[in-house]
Amino acid sequence: MKDIVKKYTNGEVTIVWKPNLCEHSTICWKGAAGLIDVFNPNKKPWINAQGASTEKIIDQVKRCPSGALSYFLNNEEQKKEEDVKDERNTDTIVEVIPNGPLRIHGCLVIKDMLGNETLKENITSFCRCGGSANKPFCDGTHKKNGFKD
Repeated sequence: MKDIVKKYTNGEVTIVWKPNLCEHSTICWKGAAGLIDVFNPNKKPWINAQGASTEKIIDQVKRCPSGALSYFLNNEEQKKEEDVKDERNTDTIVEVIPNGPLRIHGCLVIKDMLGNETLKENITSFCRCGGSANKPFCDGTHKKNGFKD
């Protein structure tokens, strides 16, 4: 599956969405803690960066369990990848989500069958149910196929 990256900005903050990583947890928009004015799956585009303050957007994006949503402040100077590598936290936590994915917190390199390497930072969710269309990553299929561990 092609790695798609979409960006939405309000001028201060840019929301970065990677749909291939999304677990469809609905945390971003659903319930009392959701931010429906920014994240609304019934609208096109589904992200409206003008829908809330920068602070509220940042707080909500930080709640994303899969890492599909991230952000950067537009006034921050973009760091080169070499600088980011030097600052990486080497602590890694592996979390088994009940009836869901294997979630990795931290930086890791994933090597595919052809030897291609992909750097993943922050949170990465791996499929445990076997049904993901985006293997090895979770795409939320475990909710549809009734996966129980």
